[in-house]
Amino acid sequence: MSTVGAYFRLVRVGWVLMREGVIAELPSEDLPGKVRFAKAVAGVFARRKVKSRERSDRLAKAVERLGPSYVKIGQFLATRPDVVGADMAEDLAGLQDRMAFFPTSEAKTSIEASLGRPISALYTDFQEPLAAASIAQVHAGAVMRDDGPQKVAIKVIRPGVRKRFADDLEAMYLVAHLQERFLPLSRRLRPVEVTQTLEQTTKIEMDLRLEAAALSELAENTRNDPGFRVPTVDWERTGRDVVTMEWIDGVKMSNVDGLRDAGHDLNALADTLIQSFLRHTLRDGFFHADMHPGNLFVDPAGMIVAVDLGITGRLGKKERRFLAEILYGFITRDYMRVAEVHFEAGYVPSHHNMASFAQAIRAIGEPIHGQPAETISMGKLLTLLFEVTELFEMETRPELVMLQKTMVVVEGVSRILNPQFNMWKASEPVVSGWIKDNLGPKRLLVDVQDGLKAALRLAEAAPEIAAQTEKLHTSLMNMSENGLRFDASTAEAIGKAEARHTRSGRIALWVIALSLMAIAFSLLSSMH
Repeated sequence: MSTVGAYFRLVRVGWVLMREGVIAELPSEDLPGKVRFAKAVAGVFARRKVKSRERSDRLAKAVERLGPSYVKIGQFLATRPDVVGADMAEDLAGLQDRMAFFPTSEAKTSIEASLGRPISALYTDFQEPLAAASIAQVHAGAVMRDDGPQKVAIKVIRPGVRKRFADDLEAMYLVAHLQERFLPLSRRLRPVEVTQTLEQTTKIEMDLRLEAAALSELAENTRNDPGFRVPTVDWERTGRDVVTMEWIDGVKMSNVDGLRDAGHDLNALADTLIQSFLRHTLRDGFFHADMHPGNLFVDPAGMIVAVDLGITGRLGKKERRFLAEILYGFITRDYMRVAEVHFEAGYVPSHHNMASFAQAIRAIGEPIHGQPAETISMGKLLTLLFEVTELFEMETRPELVMLQKTMVVVEGVSRILNPQFNMWKASEPVVSGWIKDNLGPKRLLVDVQDGLKAALRLAEAAPEIAAQTEKLHTSLMNMSENGLRFDASTAEAIGKAEARHTRSGRIALWVIALSLMAIAFSLLSSMH
């Protein structure tokens, strides 16, 4: 799609947001004067009846009018409070990804095209859709196993969704570039990079083979973990546009009364949920990043089963140690160590004063130590930390922001199950065990092992590195003696490119000149 098309889409988005009163509700602080004026003008165009609605209702209505792509975009931005602000992120988090069903016949056609086999050869039963979202919808079905028919869940990509997302993402890129150009304060947030992350996230989510791979990886990581699992993937019936997996008979975690009626221990479930999430994060560096209660079931055996792994997060070893050091620093009230960790990781520019940064960290930590443990949120602690680090020009770390957002959601689910939930007590076995293994003497052994592996890889690559170095040295010597030379095809290509550039420049100048002449003639004719 052309850039002109992106501008038209952007105009439509702006008009819908104005009419639904969303722009008028955006915060005005730190905005340039011209932008504040434009925001005030936008409020005039809001429909009368929207002015009595809450901001979250206005946003939901606007997204509904814009279409399914914007539901997914909104949900992604909900994980980035550093970009849209905490209040707007909270409103976006409430967006419900529920869409109209598309015909079952289209779902069957898509599956057959993806797997290259007729539906009758794949499934013994294929039912009408049960749930539909912006990217895919889910059907119940059955497959034949050695011990008889087995019920399965079949997730199918919505037809045409990739084209719609590609078009809408072009408008998002346009917004990001305009933001970086005209709002210098936003450059720290790297809006273009955020949009690239959104593009990558949606591409992954729209290839169901990758979701199946995420399920498989999480299943492998958690195979010996107590109280947590994910559905088994049927790889024979999985492709780019379809994933077939084990059907989960269980109670959704959003149904607290149902869990209680089924005889489950809600307090134990709350502890298991947060401990499982922290194991995935600290031990594995790979976690489910969309763990709202609708994606969590409890099976008859009391196991928590997580579904819908379209959105996942990863943390490298450096980020995991960073997180553990921060938590340990807050627990021990060693605020200087928390500050040192930020500087050592390079997250805070070195020209800032470390003692002043430690003072800002203390302003977060000290009030926490005066509160009852059950009222302290680890997710909100990280939120406050990110707000303070913004004052010290800490660049946005998307993986840490996604972790913080997911942690807030997981904590929220645990507190729904147990209103007296003590986050620190529940997480202590996992966090302390990880800190002991990774920040104590064991860490030195692991670092030595990693160093030896890196040295071995370097030694193996030494002959190739030497050959490449010799080749580069020879090329540089030839260049110094004979000058820089192009072969005939390269010189010809440069000449053609320069000719095209000159020709297009002349055409542009003629277009501008003719436009100016037309304007002048119209002015003269109006004067007469």
